[in-house]
Amino acid sequence: MKTNSLIVACACLMMTLAGCSSKETKEEKKEAAQSGPDSVATATDSLALPAPFTSESVENRPEEAGWPDGKTPTAPAGFTVSKYADKLKNPRWTYVAPNGDVFVAESNTKKSADRITILRDVNKDGKPEIKEIFMENLQQPLGMLVLKDYFYVANTNGVYRFPYKAGETKITSKGDKIVDLPAGGYNNHWTRNLLANADGSKIYISVGSATNVADHGMDEEKRRANILEVNPDGTGERIYASGLRNPVGMDWAPGSNTLWTAVNERDKLGDELVPDYITSVKEGGFYGWPYAYFGKNEDPRRKGERPDLVAKTLVPDVSLGAHTASLGLAFYDQTQFPAKYQNGAFIGQHGSWNRSKLSGYKVVFVPFKNGKSAGKPEDFLTGFVESEKKVYGRPVGVTVMEDGSMLVNDDSGGIIWRVSAK
Repeated sequence: MKTNSLIVACACLMMTLAGCSSKETKEEKKEAAQSGPDSVATATDSLALPAPFTSESVENRPEEAGWPDGKTPTAPAGFTVSKYADKLKNPRWTYVAPNGDVFVAESNTKKSADRITILRDVNKDGKPEIKEIFMENLQQPLGMLVLKDYFYVANTNGVYRFPYKAGETKITSKGDKIVDLPAGGYNNHWTRNLLANADGSKIYISVGSATNVADHGMDEEKRRANILEVNPDGTGERIYASGLRNPVGMDWAPGSNTLWTAVNERDKLGDELVPDYITSVKEGGFYGWPYAYFGKNEDPRRKGERPDLVAKTLVPDVSLGAHTASLGLAFYDQTQFPAKYQNGAFIGQHGSWNRSKLSGYKVVFVPFKNGKSAGKPEDFLTGFVESEKKVYGRPVGVTVMEDGSMLVNDDSGGIIWRVSAK
């Protein structure tokens, strides 16, 4: 009997290791279908990637249906989710000025509002009383920044600087274009983000690629797929890091001088390729695009073209799953949220179009310790997916407020959600 029991136990163990004995609930299967691949990993893990074209490249775009009355995204126990602002037109990005004013870039891939709206919570109750158009007639704005007496806007074709005084609710001056940026190309890489260093002596500009994978050659990609560094007046431009297909979110890891970015990786290699990621950005570092991905994995569409660059490709720090469209990035540098979230990173995942099962469409959290990732990504704000054919909204930018709450831009829903700890 002991021998038979041992044989049965060993057989069960082998089946479990092979994945044959997994018993998922209906809820778990639904979550897996909606969340996409679970092959998220930190750099300390071995990230097993399938071969290119293991699965077919699929176009799968769900209907963006909007939110039913009374329904909100879902946060973990102990958090409250409420509307901070609504009836916005593609509120893709948010910036909080030093005086606490909240600026929202309303912009989109095709029909864009091309404006920035100001929100001001006068009595600090978590609901802005003032909502006005701050700037308009822009060109697909995204990144915003206040430095000294200037308000900076990153349009798709350049960085503009406008005279600004804290408390103003409207800017009508023309401003100056201090950095010309390449526009056009792949229509989902029009976003340009801005971030200043601690003393305001440098500005970092994220510029996505013109195509999926240098489809028309590298001449079209000049000064693209990069993070650029400039002086506050636009002079002294240099490439800070390169080979980043579509870097959008940028932030500084708390307690460090290390720049991090969220990168939207390439398409059309199959369901599980290529993982989006967040990574610390090494000055002068090359991250693979278009010749390699997630380290020295050569892209078959650029095979043999630049073995020298493939060899120097850096491995990103944290994988976020393929086709999640990980765009937003903010480190939680406040204390309202429980200790596990403090100093960690929140990432807004806009959601897939090139995967047979939807992936992304949520905000995930990555724990950090001593300025480095310290665990795998975990779901934080979910409930954006109604079914494989329909989503309520699509999260993009994530912004930490001075009161410790967090704003999440839902661009297709026209809403900014506020997440606070009870």
